[in-house]
Amino acid sequence: MTTRTNEIWLRDLRSTGAIHEDALIDLRNVIQKGLPYALSRWLSSTDPLFQPLVEEVTQETLLRILDQLDTFEGRSLFTTWVHKIAIRIALTELRRKRWRDSSLDELTENEDAPPPPGLLADPQASPETSAERKDMVVRVRRILEEELTPKQREALVLLGLQDIPMDEAARRMKTNRNALYKLLHDARLRLKKRLALEELSPQDVLLAFEQK
Repeated sequence: MTTRTNEIWLRDLRSTGAIHEDALIDLRNVIQKGLPYALSRWLSSTDPLFQPLVEEVTQETLLRILDQLDTFEGRSLFTTWVHKIAIRIALTELRRKRWRDSSLDELTENEDAPPPPGLLADPQASPETSAERKDMVVRVRRILEEELTPKQREALVLLGLQDIPMDEAARRMKTNRNALYKLLHDARLRLKKRLALEELSPQDVLLAFEQK
């Protein structure tokens, strides 16, 4: 793995082509090397659930880092900043999934706020809430159809809805892991801008499904 300063990390991740892909590979290795130790308090690396979590967290962390490069202030090593983001994402996933091996009280330590429980439909929802959810689903589907390319939609469905592993999703789409990261990154940016134009936030979408 190439040794990089903070400045070189930022430069390489903002580059294109082979330089960008090499930086993503190295950053992926940095994340996956640190997660077993960081999460050992809550989940053993020998647990069969551990590796799927690492893959999911790695994918989300890489996307988050690409989205937030401009927010890195250089007060620590770039890799330290990355590890902190990866751990926050991992703990959020552990809470969201309510894994039996984890104490929910412990998982809230050093976190800003509990994450939303996700799109968990409530069979006892009121008619008003059910109608609001239905309207939100229609709006979200329209945004996805209008804003994303077919490839971007396919990637989101495979990775976001069907929980297909990254390597398998790349195989199905006849691409590679790094190209798939880029596809997801671009899709997220387009959705973020479109939601802002629609005066919606990701939290608004989630809340529509969380109301009782």
